[in-house]
Amino acid sequence: MQNFSLLDLSPIAEGKTAADALAGTVDLARAAEGFGYHRYWLAEHHNMPGIASAATAVVIGHVAAATKTMRIGAGGIMLPNHAPLIIAEQFGTLATLYPGRIDLGLGRAPGTDMPTARALRRHMVSEDSFPQDVQELLGYFGNSAERAAVRAIPGAGTHVPVWILGSSLYGAQLAAYLGLPYAFASHFAPAMLEQALHIYRSTFQPSQFLERPHVMMAAGVCAAETDAEAAYLRSSQLLAFARLHTGRPGKLPMPTENITQEIPAPVMAQVTQALSCSATGSTKTVKSQLSALIDTFQPDELMVTGMIHDHSARVRSFEIAADILTDLRETQQAA
Repeated sequence: MQNFSLLDLSPIAEGKTAADALAGTVDLARAAEGFGYHRYWLAEHHNMPGIASAATAVVIGHVAAATKTMRIGAGGIMLPNHAPLIIAEQFGTLATLYPGRIDLGLGRAPGTDMPTARALRRHMVSEDSFPQDVQELLGYFGNSAERAAVRAIPGAGTHVPVWILGSSLYGAQLAAYLGLPYAFASHFAPAMLEQALHIYRSTFQPSQFLERPHVMMAAGVCAAETDAEAAYLRSSQLLAFARLHTGRPGKLPMPTENITQEIPAPVMAQVTQALSCSATGSTKTVKSQLSALIDTFQPDELMVTGMIHDHSARVRSFEIAADILTDLRETQQAA
């Protein structure tokens, strides 16, 4: 593991507002930079009462302005919602304002429900243009774009690093074919992680962007002083995911001591499986769980994420995780 990074969905907690969530994102980003996180990514979701990062490029610019050295990026932009030129202009502008610090992760899903996708002016067509859109976007960032009939200004010549994101085998195949870095959304969809990483690594084609495969996997983290406290704090995320899964999305719930009474057993089984690529507990427990994940999948980078209702507890959780990951990285590099 070369680096560890952080994915923030700017959660809007019950009793709080979107303004509170965005202020929390800036505070967490500043803290994460001090903790040693390499990247800080934000994700595009729409029509979600509990997520404040819908205008992802805008939030990335806000976070980049509030930090100094950490890479800031999208994990990800849902490209089918946008014209590639618009994304090239947005991220070309960000890369011009914050040179050497901007990442662009691209997803193929709409990141929302179908009515909202239509409201985004997305063309609801059957053919999949994602590979062509990715290649068009890459072209806008290249040097040759200076001579093109259509240019992204700013954007041309910025060479913004582009990642392919995925939770299935499709993204792995595309990232390998294009020779791009690959990030797997194992923090909420771990089922195909092992197979996707094998396909990506075994079929990777070197490119002008990357000489060898580069994998980032994601894991949930909820760390606290004791296992019991961490389990209590994590109940908020379990509740939120269960409500989303059953068609009742909302703000991030308050934690509960009786999670099994709040979530029916069949739903709880599905939630537990979906969020199984995670580490919850005290420093000792989380270190053991993260170490096992790293040993099993050998990622080049690990991106952690976690939704905790109390902001200070969330910051502390990522501080504990950073200390653990720093130690694991140093141990691995010394071996």
